[in-house]
Amino acid sequence: MKSSELQRNKAVLPMSVVRELTLLSDRQIRYYEEHGLVKPKRGNGGQRRFSLNDIDQLLRIKDHLDAGDSTKDIKELFDKANRLKKIREEDADSSLRRSLQDEFAQIARFNQP
Repeated sequence: MKSSELQRNKAVLPMSVVRELTLLSDRQIRYYEEHGLVKPKRGNGGQRRFSLNDIDQLLRIKDHLDAGDSTKDIKELFDKANRLKKIREEDADSSLRRSLQDEFAQIARFNQP
């Protein structure tokens, strides 16, 4: 993972900053959280802490709502996208594993007397 990706996942932004960046109300943000559309981390005192990826997610939610999608539709779309991402990651892992197995087999053949 690149360091820039790591920083995008770091949950440090309080609700007030998120509200200002997204132009969403506290209630809207909490509603999206309640429906599983965004999952901010919690600080020591229980306050929500958002990452830059959370901000992007909230903006995607806002765009979908502006386009007329329901929160149920958005949740289904995000769930499908997450499943597809997981499948692609598993496929990439399988491809890498097969490639390594092929290389080990070639090395083993090369090392045989």
